[in-house]
Amino acid sequence: MSTQNGIEVLIADPLSGDEVRRLAREVPTEKLYPHIYSTHERTARNAAWIMTHKPAQEISTLPQEELVELTLKSEDVTIRRLTLNLIERQEIEKEDIRTDLLDYCLEHMVRLDEPPGIQSLCMKLAYGMCRHYPELLHEFNETLSLMQPENYKPGMRHMIKKLFKN
Repeated sequence: MSTQNGIEVLIADPLSGDEVRRLAREVPTEKLYPHIYSTHERTARNAAWIMTHKPAQEISTLPQEELVELTLKSEDVTIRRLTLNLIERQEIEKEDIRTDLLDYCLEHMVRLDEPPGIQSLCMKLAYGMCRHYPELLHEFNETLSLMQPENYKPGMRHMIKKLFKN
């Protein structure tokens, strides 16, 4: 059995938090990363979940463009949340801001039908991209001011207040 198939077998079934943390320590990033594109839902989700437990140094080396593409194209809410988490933990340089990701984040941070995890990650990412440009930061703050905190869950209300202060 090849290493790739061995990893796929390991991550094809439900995993506990302890197993995820163990696999994050034991499975090399370059062997695990391709599995986030698996057509088997659980395998892809588990691979992405394990990736979120990798050290910051390893996450910083992941191909950001590919993660953004996966986030924008995926209909799987878990994959979107986990890939947004990975992107948020990477540095987005001023010159590397993707307008499609910014538009996605500005749209999904206000959508009440999105889970709070996606909303908050989109909000953090949008702020991180907008802070480089005064006109974008103004647009971000305008969007925040239009959000009615009482419509959001407590964690999101806190995030809105926290970012509105910046």
